[in-house]
Amino acid sequence: MEIINYLNDDQWPLIKTTHTREIVRAVVLDENDNVALTKLYGDDMFGHRDYYELPGGGVKENESKLFALQREMEEELGYRIALIAEVGEVIDFYNLIGRENHNYFYLARRKEFVGQRLEPNEKKLIQNIVYVPLNEAIKLYEAMSDEGVSVLVKKRELPILLKAREIIEEKNRLERSIRD
Repeated sequence: MEIINYLNDDQWPLIKTTHTREIVRAVVLDENDNVALTKLYGDDMFGHRDYYELPGGGVKENESKLFALQREMEEELGYRIALIAEVGEVIDFYNLIGRENHNYFYLARRKEFVGQRLEPNEKKLIQNIVYVPLNEAIKLYEAMSDEGVSVLVKKRELPILLKAREIIEEKNRLERSIRD
């Protein structure tokens, strides 16, 4: 998968990176091509959270990335998904917890509803799931705070949303050229 970005944490001092986590995330489209965003709200060691994030989560031991992606989308969104394309990888760091993240992003379409199954920590932080047009999602990210963990999420995911838009536009151009 193509590396889209390599980001250092400029919000907290680096003490020591102690572990690496593989994470899968997706730009998930509904039947109207709206994008699923998780609205995070609450307080934890990272401070106050009031921003959006693409759905996803950690890859468990002995789990493939695609299996983890399907599991995470079922847990957070309550839907099975169909993969459209790989978007890219972002490597970033959370100095506060000494973690290097390898984020693998995909473009997918939601399919059948299977019921949301949030984990206890997700129930505390995920305020709700919203579906918005892709250009509105981009504007929401552009308006996110440039401080704390929200700026780390913004730097990680705004380029992914822009790349997903390029992929969608190219697929639409190809489909139009085939029809014409």
